[in-house]
Amino acid sequence: MARVWILPSRRLISIIGTGKLGSAVALQVASRELGDLRLVDIIQGLPQGEALDLGQMAAEQGADVDIVGSNDYKDIAGSDLVVVVGGLGRKPGMTRLDLQEKNEDIIRGICDKIVEYAPKTLILMVTNPLDVMTYLAWKVTGFEPSRVFGQSGMLDTMRFKYFIAKALRVSTSSIQAVVIGEHGDSMVPLPRFSTVNGVPITELLSPAQVAEAIERTRKIAAEVIALKGATIYAPAHGITRMVESVIKDKKMVLCLTAHLNGEYGVKDIYLDVPAVLGARGVERVIELKLNDEERAAFLKSVEVVKTAVGHLKTVKVS
Repeated sequence: MARVWILPSRRLISIIGTGKLGSAVALQVASRELGDLRLVDIIQGLPQGEALDLGQMAAEQGADVDIVGSNDYKDIAGSDLVVVVGGLGRKPGMTRLDLQEKNEDIIRGICDKIVEYAPKTLILMVTNPLDVMTYLAWKVTGFEPSRVFGQSGMLDTMRFKYFIAKALRVSTSSIQAVVIGEHGDSMVPLPRFSTVNGVPITELLSPAQVAEAIERTRKIAAEVIALKGATIYAPAHGITRMVESVIKDKKMVLCLTAHLNGEYGVKDIYLDVPAVLGARGVERVIELKLNDEERAAFLKSVEVVKTAVGHLKTVKVS
């Protein structure tokens, strides 16, 4: 009997915003052959040029991906995942929340186009202030909250892991770090849940060393921006890992910006928490048993984000 091989359909990933970060994400996604790519930007010629450049790289690597650059949102039709990088980035001296008023209208416009052309897609938000913009995207699209999520927790844990490894002089591959709360100054790194091969870092580092790692984690983005103008490679890697978990349905447990509906005693808000990420989006939130000090810090972070959401022009926190 003849055997018929049925090839799986290729997945489609769209990236909105093809500046330095968006193009870095496209490079990693194409290199890993995670799916075909649609690059969309308002700047004439930019996404088309990126697509041609990346396509030649992919050809040399033997990566069979179809990459199209466009200034028209209709080209995102059929997307399995839309990565939203569009919007203004932080400048030296700016906080993420300083960007809120400027990026709100941009994100609203992008989300309207997503609803029009890719109503069945998942959305991975990257634009700052991340927690607020993810909440806005959820409200504007009307999608199920599991289909809209953000990458900030992934990035914050990478940074915490980096400083833990530096302090201990061990391989980062041995470290699992956890950061929850806002993607900003009120973020809550959790040393009690951050481990080196299962051993909490609180048993390996002095309180002063732990405090220093936490402080550096909170401040490192501003430091990089002051030195080189933007953070690129670390967020691009974190985004790509999330794309991989969705496209391959790997169900990775990652710290990410997810909707809370009673978890941690909080409702109707997006914040960084550990969660399972798969082909359907956020499949479930992992609820850690916080002590009193950790819970107080987390609730403080909740209030920071709720206050910012309350200042949105287009939607209000319930």
